[in-house]
Amino acid sequence: MATLRGIAVLTSFFALTLPLMPVQAVLLRVAPDAARRFPHWYHRQVCRLMGITLQIDGAVVENRPVLLVTNHTSWLDIPVLSALAPVSFVAKKEVGGWPFVSALARLQRSVFVDRTKRQETAEAAGAIMSRLLAGDTVVLFAEGTSSAGHTGLPFKSSLFAAVKGPGAPPASEIVVQTAAVVYTHRHGIPLNRADRPRVGWYGDMEMQSHAWQVLKGGPLIVRISVSAPVPLADYADRKDLALRSERAIRRAVVGILRGRPDDPHLTPVEPAAEARKQRAATPAGKSEKWT
Repeated sequence: MATLRGIAVLTSFFALTLPLMPVQAVLLRVAPDAARRFPHWYHRQVCRLMGITLQIDGAVVENRPVLLVTNHTSWLDIPVLSALAPVSFVAKKEVGGWPFVSALARLQRSVFVDRTKRQETAEAAGAIMSRLLAGDTVVLFAEGTSSAGHTGLPFKSSLFAAVKGPGAPPASEIVVQTAAVVYTHRHGIPLNRADRPRVGWYGDMEMQSHAWQVLKGGPLIVRISVSAPVPLADYADRKDLALRSERAIRRAVVGILRGRPDDPHLTPVEPAAEARKQRAATPAGKSEKWT
């Protein structure tokens, strides 16, 4: 039955996706505003096909440019966050070379970043700021890679240089929101620590086999906690933005996992200083899924 379910979901996905890809391509050329919104509708249908139920606390603000900072657990985060709001993603350059996935990423106006080349990184930073100044909501996976989803990884402050680094233009209209994404149930049964690797995609996991196991695995519930907007100008610099965003997301993740999402007194353990140093020393591009 699991195999039949996987086949049905995969067949339905391609039946939905393939005819709509040229529609989005046309919208990108003739109706940019519609091209922003169309992937949001599309990914809501994808979540329904896959049996993913979204439980959302808070909302992404509309009619203002938003830098949406979030934790990263799985390739599932892409349809889930796209179903949350009309968004664009910041992705590592390698994603632009993945068969089929690259086409979907480009249709959603993803910004590709090669952090191994300073000049290209600067160009990508300019593209990110241009999207924000145009009123977009841009998703930044601030850990720089995906994790098992227990508590998350230290945020990389370098990823915030596009908006709070040297030379970044003033942007009084931009606000920052965090989104804590936690996969909580499968088949209505709470996921425990041992179950999370069956949903999370991280480390050296092979994407195709992991995706197939997820498609066969049954319906999921994902809880998303979206913070209130904070003006970008309220942050002193990129390090302040990274640290405060990380604390907000870690607190929300721990609250969801403990069944106390609204408890303001939760103080999750932050990554140790040595873990931060080791993370900062990791060569760019190593063990990364999405930037």
